[in-house]
Amino acid sequence: MPVLYGIAAATASFLLAALLAGVLRAPALSLALVDRHRRRPVPLCGGVAVALVTALVAWAGDWTGVVPLGSAAGRLLLGASAVGVLGLAADAWRLRRRWVVAGTAVAAVCVVPYGETGPVAGALAVGWITLVASAFRGLDHADGVAGTVGVVTAFGVAACAAAELRDGLAVALLALAAALTGLLLHNWHPARIALGACGALFAGFLLAGAAVLTREGHAPASGAAVLFALAVPVCLDVVLVLLSRRLAGRPPLRGGPDHLAHRLRRLGLTPQGAAVVVGGASCGAVLVGVLVHTGRLDGTAVWWVAGAAVAALAGLLRVRVYGPRRGAGAAGVPEQAPGRPHVRARAEADGPVSGRPQARVRRPRAESQVSPEAVGPPRGASSRGSIFPVRQARRTEEAQVSAPLRVRNG
Repeated sequence: MPVLYGIAAATASFLLAALLAGVLRAPALSLALVDRHRRRPVPLCGGVAVALVTALVAWAGDWTGVVPLGSAAGRLLLGASAVGVLGLAADAWRLRRRWVVAGTAVAAVCVVPYGETGPVAGALAVGWITLVASAFRGLDHADGVAGTVGVVTAFGVAACAAAELRDGLAVALLALAAALTGLLLHNWHPARIALGACGALFAGFLLAGAAVLTREGHAPASGAAVLFALAVPVCLDVVLVLLSRRLAGRPPLRGGPDHLAHRLRRLGLTPQGAAVVVGGASCGAVLVGVLVHTGRLDGTAVWWVAGAAVAALAGLLRVRVYGPRRGAGAAGVPEQAPGRPHVRARAEADGPVSGRPQARVRRPRAESQVSPEAVGPPRGASSRGSIFPVRQARRTEEAQVSAPLRVRNG
């Protein structure tokens, strides 16, 4: 019965999330609930659809008694819903990041099972859930990246929960994966809807909290290794951004095109290709984490994942993402193309050169407006030149005038 309900829940979540996201797009545009950091305004209503559908499907299984959530999973779902509401407020009123992080930490304190983890490990779990939830918000910087990583991670954590016989939690995670997949129909490049802080905080909080619950009763070292493997893209993006800003002397909370997908785009990948590469890397790391959790692989296999992450970090740090804006130099002076110095500077340095057009010199109106009869044809001009009193000097001839004259014909 749980397997059949899981399939039905995933199918319903996919269809409902895709439909609800399309319905909420128009109200979000009318309320100006959009992401202004992109080139065009994208509505931030995708997270509302994901959170509503996931909570509805999970609580439906609990209310009907088919797949009970349990007390721990129920508190986790309530905490994720509260964090999602906080993210919606951050999208609507642009709350400061410190308040969002503080609210996420308070919700994490309420969901961590201290009886099984202990006070020290519980405090570390609170920090881990807060970090992953806040960092998952940073993955929503490009089309399809956060949704792809969320789908892969949700399937992996659901497999770990099913191995621990937590059917209610596994069904909730399957509903989350299906809802994010339905959102990708609108969030794939070019995105018509973004996940927003509401959906990113909800998904990150639920994934991190569920991973902590599935590692109850295991050794702390192996638990930390599995948690890291399940969240490799999130950790890599956070370390990459903070370290690059630190090396560049920029404030750590100042935004910029220095995230994971931004650097992959600088390497020549398309927006779709960047999302696929990040999703593929997440799939490999999550697979290792699931195999270590189920005992199919030894815990040392996570070191290979960590080594690959460090190598990727070292390579991506070499991608240049900071620099002057296009068309502006260091002092605000427009930059010139390489090999083409400023025209005015060249005219002043070289002076008049025969056979080349000179820099334009403005003449007084009374001086520049001369009739053709007063000027007369040049010496030795042909019949064709007599029709047009002023003609351009050829390269083999010397210019007849020191500066171009404005002649009003007729």
